[in-house]
Amino acid sequence: MAGALHDAIWDIVPPDAQPERFALRRRFLLAHVQAGETVLDLGCGAGEFSAALLELGATPVGVDVAAEALRRAAARVPGADLRLWRQGEPLPLGDSSVDAVWAGDVIEHVADVAPWLSELRRVLRPRGTLLLTTPHHGPLILLGLALSPRRFAEHFEPRSDHVRFFSPRTLRTLLHDLAFEVAQLRVRRATILTRAVRA
Repeated sequence: MAGALHDAIWDIVPPDAQPERFALRRRFLLAHVQAGETVLDLGCGAGEFSAALLELGATPVGVDVAAEALRRAAARVPGADLRLWRQGEPLPLGDSSVDAVWAGDVIEHVADVAPWLSELRRVLRPRGTLLLTTPHHGPLILLGLALSPRRFAEHFEPRSDHVRFFSPRTLRTLLHDLAFEVAQLRVRRATILTRAVRA
């Protein structure tokens, strides 16, 4: 059921669509990954970030919950290591098997974030890096939405696939509670950019 829903969402995404705030998030990712590292590209979508990691000289492992996303990623990055993450199953990677996890604008789609983050921690090597971005929902953002009924309704559209909304404080607390050390957390263009380390 969940896989069909995710594929249905991808069915309406135009083939030439670019990830939101792509340049900003790509710069952030590539600034914190080195050539030769194995990087889990979680929620890899159509493979834009996996392609960037390959260009850098890293080894991406693209994982997504939608088969259609993986089909598009395979077309963009031929020969890439792409894996489907089925609902209720562990991530399809071994323990301590990656140097870094890239979860760009993924956590806001996750209903139960504690087991999700525990899986990311499991596949990261000790002192491995979690690179995570998510839309910013601090007080000023929320005030702006509250003052515009139209913007509020659009932002919190009940059929949207965004189910979590984070501020820097709430994201930092969540990561700390799940044994990640937050090394960097900043807001740029309504995006929280976070670098954390597996404690």
